[in-house]
Amino acid sequence: MPLFSVPKEVAVGAAMLGVAFATGMLAGFGTPKSSKSTIGKNSPLLQYILDHSLREHPILKKLRLLTADHPHGKMMVSCDQAQLMANLVKLIKAKKVIEIGVFTGYNTLNMALVLPDNGKVIACDINEDYAKIGKPLWKEAGVDHKIDLRIKPAIQTLDELLASGEAETFDFAFIDADKESYIEYYEKCLRLIKKGGIIAIDNILWGGRVLKPRKDDLAAQTIHQLNEKLLRDARINISILPMGDGVTLAFKL
Repeated sequence: MPLFSVPKEVAVGAAMLGVAFATGMLAGFGTPKSSKSTIGKNSPLLQYILDHSLREHPILKKLRLLTADHPHGKMMVSCDQAQLMANLVKLIKAKKVIEIGVFTGYNTLNMALVLPDNGKVIACDINEDYAKIGKPLWKEAGVDHKIDLRIKPAIQTLDELLASGEAETFDFAFIDADKESYIEYYEKCLRLIKKGGIIAIDNILWGGRVLKPRKDDLAAQTIHQLNEKLLRDARINISILPMGDGVTLAFKL
């Protein structure tokens, strides 16, 4: 699609991605979720990147440290990646966001902080216990009114949104939940996102296991199938960033 037919915000965003890509190339590839494990736990290069790019709200930092102490803390999206998602949300002047996979709500909070006061994050998860960690901090940050937490299978929530006539009314979607459902999540989000909107898909490299998925690794097989599908999907433009465990940005045409 010619560049002049793409919304201005998306065109500007594409330029930003070159910087993010370069950062990812320096970082290399790693295990799911942890930027620190991507380039080494004590890597001075990672620390340099964070020291010179991370602008973390005090309450975001508080939630990140709380999450780090959780037994499943590695499930949290990396802070630098969450900041990029928030920057993209702000760049395209998003008002309606879908998040599939909330965990403790660090990325939820990051996006809610940059949304206008009448903006909304439809936050989908099946585990309320994890979300309870973040909910008090959403309130402390003054953005809890922007977050609509729905504790039920995400497919059900997406179907409800479509049934209520909300197709092509969302600006941004972030997918980071059960990998076996990624293709279905993507297709439903694509229907919900408006033209010029963005779908971000996390863990797209799955610790490198997408290179040669084992027959018994349904998650790696599904992610690989999605990667093949996205490459040929004429409905979108894409960029894969080697940040964290890999994130694909799909720009709806």
